Amino acid sequence: MATVSVKDVARRAGVSVGTVSNVMNHPHKVALDTVERVQAAINELGFIRNDAARQLRDGRSKTIGLVVLDVRNPFFTEIARGAEDRAAEAGLAVTLGNSDENTQRESTYLDLFEQQRVHGILISPYADITPRLRALREHGIRSVLVDRTSPDATFSSVSVDDVAGGALAVTHLLALGRSRIAFVGGPLAIRQMIDRLAGARQAMAEHPNAALEVIEIAASTVLEGRRAGAAIVDRPAHSRPDAIFAANDLVSMGLLQALMMQGLPVRVPDDIAIVGYDDIDFAAAAVVPLSSIRQPSALIGSTAVKILLEEAADASIPPRQIEFQPELVVRDSTGR
Repeated sequence: MATVSVKDVARRAGVSVGTVSNVMNHPHKVALDTVERVQAAINELGFIRNDAARQLRDGRSKTIGLVVLDVRNPFFTEIARGAEDRAAEAGLAVTLGNSDENTQRESTYLDLFEQQRVHGILISPYADITPRLRALREHGIRSVLVDRTSPDATFSSVSVDDVAGGALAVTHLLALGRSRIAFVGGPLAIRQMIDRLAGARQAMAEHPNAALEVIEIAASTVLEGRRAGAAIVDRPAHSRPDAIFAANDLVSMGLLQALMMQGLPVRVPDDIAIVGYDDIDFAAAAVVPLSSIRQPSALIGSTAVKILLEEAADASIPPRQIEFQPELVVRDSTGR
């Protein structure tokens, strides 16, 4: 069966192609009896509107591309929810891509979104992709960095002060009297990891009698946290840290599992206190509720979409760097 076209609808309704277009896109501009006649023709012929083709003709789709580092992390899921809610208010949808901390996958998603002529792109980059984002901007596609600042401030960003967050976490552990603190996270090439560790070191600088050990892991996941925890338990008791600052809550959960499930369990927080990062929902529901550094994840997503829509509508708006402040949430893993 041949595809029914707008011309077929116009011919059946006895109107012009432009009138059919107005009925579908701006019905308030068309007389009611004409709208009814065109709608009847659409129903009779079984016409299906090709939004994809229309959007390509208009030069922009109704989709926002979002690329995150790890879709398994509930922190990024909450960012996506916040972005979706704000996009929906503008009649747009969000397409989610998971780079999985892989530069090739990251590049592939950017290529795909460019081919689809998305309304704009939100991205939590793994590598420095400033040249790529500049090229996209030249092609009319705006970008906003999420959970990461722009290295040269040429692109808008929405993030949290991770240096302050790292300092908050370690300051809290030091205030509890802990002096052998381990930072567990990675890869340390990721900007967020670099900044959180920098904050930890900043707090330690004021306590010369305390020591900070850095335990780099391949990925900030539950599994890697469990491996790091098992290695800590295998040490003699006197060489273990008495507190751990984990790079995110997934690592914290893995550490907690390992510390409490080995043959000779370590007590949390009596032997080792733990502070995580992100304050995902699972942190409060852990067998030992986890202290964490809270980020306003949904607000990050919604704010990023708001900025993206404003810049897409007015290219003269200068880039903005929005940075929220983190908050320490104290639970049982550091003792109340």
